[in-house]
Amino acid sequence: MSQDHITATPTNHGLPFRPADFGTITDALDYAAQGETGSNFYTGRGAIYASIPYREMRVQALELAHQLLGLGLAKGDRVALVAETDPNFVRFFYACQYAGLIPVALPASVKVGAHQAYVEQLQRLLEASDAVVGVASEGYLSFLEEASAGLNMRMVDTPESFYRLPATEQVLPAIGPDDISYIQYTSGSTRFPRGVVIKHATALNNLQAIIGDGLKMSNEDRMMSWLPFYHDMGLVGFVLVPMAAQVSIDYLDTREFALRPRQWMSLMTKTRATISFAPSFGYELCARRVRPADVKSYDLSNWRVAGIGAEMIRPQTLEYFCEVMAPAGFNPRAMLACYGMAECTLAISFSPLNTGFTTHHIDADHLSEHHRALLLSENDTEGRGRHFVNCGVPLPNFEVEIRDDGKVLGDWESGVIYLRGPSVMSGYFNLPEETSHALSEDGWLNTGDIGYMVDGVLTITGRKKDLIIIHGRNIWPQDLEHVAETQPEVRSGDAVAFSAPNHEGEEMCVLMVQCRERDPQKRNNLIRRLTALVRMEMSLDCYVMLVPNRSLPRTSSGKLSRAKARLDFINAHNMEQLGAAAEEVRLRVASA
Repeated sequence: MSQDHITATPTNHGLPFRPADFGTITDALDYAAQGETGSNFYTGRGAIYASIPYREMRVQALELAHQLLGLGLAKGDRVALVAETDPNFVRFFYACQYAGLIPVALPASVKVGAHQAYVEQLQRLLEASDAVVGVASEGYLSFLEEASAGLNMRMVDTPESFYRLPATEQVLPAIGPDDISYIQYTSGSTRFPRGVVIKHATALNNLQAIIGDGLKMSNEDRMMSWLPFYHDMGLVGFVLVPMAAQVSIDYLDTREFALRPRQWMSLMTKTRATISFAPSFGYELCARRVRPADVKSYDLSNWRVAGIGAEMIRPQTLEYFCEVMAPAGFNPRAMLACYGMAECTLAISFSPLNTGFTTHHIDADHLSEHHRALLLSENDTEGRGRHFVNCGVPLPNFEVEIRDDGKVLGDWESGVIYLRGPSVMSGYFNLPEETSHALSEDGWLNTGDIGYMVDGVLTITGRKKDLIIIHGRNIWPQDLEHVAETQPEVRSGDAVAFSAPNHEGEEMCVLMVQCRERDPQKRNNLIRRLTALVRMEMSLDCYVMLVPNRSLPRTSSGKLSRAKARLDFINAHNMEQLGAAAEEVRLRVASA
């Protein structure tokens, strides 16, 4: 059938709406399959190329489950899936649910010049998950085959090859709420991957809270997403949520969005979708790319929830998007700030619906020095004022505390966010030590994020400890520091990486390296070499700064302090200098 004759799955008007009140993911799909809704996949040009109702997806997943078990796989075996935004990933994910296998989503993000780095990342994920099967499209298969070389895997091939396998007649295993549904590898570190273990009951509890409390969904809703399936917001929020709520979902591939961000608005208009989410950079990229003529052709009046999360939220970005899209009927009250993480399945808190986003204007100097949020008036120019977006009230069943060295803090006091609830992971896969550091015996999760609460409303003031987030991409500083330490001039412990705001308020990556070399030419050579290596291995633009020996800040226990290095860097550079640093990065990359 040609693309022109493919009909998108409809909005659900027949099947009685159930807000994910199921015991397992398979129970949820069994129910959704009784309706007419499903998944639709669009090209970068806006043409629909696949439409699969949940009833068809269920039949296909059940057949594939028997084929996978025909390989001799046992309940609990891991199946690695290169997570492209296409029907194959969704089909394999659900097949694993029925077969009692555990899917592991692998990133589908090869960047120019990063072939070896990507293969090494896949290899570490395959080893960490102990996967026995690997699935990738023709475009990614060679990378996966290279990564799996030497590993004891049963089969590594394309989806089509698996579809041709004979199906076993054995009875599918019983699936219960305490069985593991999937393993979500936290985006960020390529060298130290941590797999979040999510059970069926854990996932369903979060899905129920998202659908029933956070978004208050109904069978009138329709979702649209360009978020990658290997990210928790893309997988949980826009694969599992629509299915568990029995509503249709329309997909645009993440790479296509990056090339044609305006297509997001075109598809929101075409599908009349009511719910779509993105990190800050997604809204900014789209708003900057649209032309006045484009805006006039959009109709965004149906968009009731424009969620924003996954990174520190910049209010200026939201204001700009609202202003640009106002002629298209976009309602600023649709903006919904939220907070979440893979260790809690996905969502932790949501702002109230239909109120837009709210901020606190805080004295950032006072916050940094006294760990207390001090409100400033909008006209107050004393101190270093900063607007923080409020992320709403925690979902039901979550207990949230702000702590400092074990002490529970009061309103307006800033500290580490701890939480407990049935949506929290059971641990990191095969990493008991890391699990014990993150989870206490009585179930409290140390998020590592910094924030404060006021009258039950949570506000995030700093990201997870040491984590660098650039344009929605998580980067672990250890990876950058490792690159530096591979050079003969740099000893172990001589490098520290962090992010800092540039002159435009956007985060840039900084790698600070202790260097004993005094020859200017050799120092410049090291800077250029490190800039090129970071670009090649991690596809990342990074400002490399050489500092004198023994000048990197350390904690009282002697460990390098990335937080103190970041603060020292910011305090030592004014806005003009940060602008020059950002331009220097651009020139170094261009000449590398």
